[in-house]
Amino acid sequence: MGTPDRTSPSCILPPPHVISRVGEEAVMGADQSLSLLNQMLWAVLTIALPVVAVVMIVGLVISILQVATQLQEMTLSHIPKLLAAVLVLIAIGPWMIERMTSFAVEAIRTIPAIG
Repeated sequence: MGTPDRTSPSCILPPPHVISRVGEEAVMGADQSLSLLNQMLWAVLTIALPVVAVVMIVGLVISILQVATQLQEMTLSHIPKLLAAVLVLIAIGPWMIERMTSFAVEAIRTIPAIG
């Protein structure tokens, strides 16, 4: 099957065997916790990036139109960005929820291995 890609749930968290046990307590090493933090930040970035990118592009287009027409209406810049964000959330919302859920499930599955 090969190695899983970055988006698969099995690649999100380190496997339980990489967590070392010292005495009675399970200890997660600094490298494992930094790896978990790195994967969490990548998950947040990939989830938020589509919405932020679309809102930035719509804002740029509206700003160019405002400069070209010399129309400086405040609601002209906020309403289209809000509508664009809502449309993007409706379009890719299920994918975003699936990504967040898979990361949370994998994080919860590693709790018994730690403690």
